[in-house]
Amino acid sequence: MSESVKSAAPDASPTLDEVWAWLDDVPDPEIPVISVIDLGIIRDVRWEGDELVVVMTPTYSGCPALHVIRESIGEAIAAKGVKRYRVDTQLSPAWTTDWLTERGREQLRGYGIAPPARSDRNEQVIDISAILARKSQTSGVTCPQCNAGDTRVVSQFGSTPCKALYRCNHCGEPFDYFKTH
Repeated sequence: MSESVKSAAPDASPTLDEVWAWLDDVPDPEIPVISVIDLGIIRDVRWEGDELVVVMTPTYSGCPALHVIRESIGEAIAAKGVKRYRVDTQLSPAWTTDWLTERGREQLRGYGIAPPARSDRNEQVIDISAILARKSQTSGVTCPQCNAGDTRVVSQFGSTPCKALYRCNHCGEPFDYFKTH
């Protein structure tokens, strides 16, 4: 999947490091405290002749913010005077929360969203009965408000599809948890 080539004001070709820095200023539209870089969705930035190509992997293929993210990336590039660019979408390999930067994890925590745990990529089998049994027990997810580990799942479905709703048993506050993918 790719977006068509766009035109912008003329300028000299920037370095790839400059482009990465520009993209670090592009916020995720659903969680504006985290950039597309810290979210880990930018997979590649390269020049193909005089055309700048940015490759992104959405957090999931049905992400409702995909169009907005693509447009925001294009606007950031065009604002710097790049004449020709393309934003491509790459679905494989699928995005994983392991691609979040440490800075991004801290930004989520500071925003009141518990960052996801690192996934165990070697784990092949998901035991649904064990997950459901743990639902009534403490979750081990740390509360971003008071830092207590005594939290529980309220709903596997939070304010966006990539988050679950939790409640802290210590301070009583509800909070989003960015699901591990």
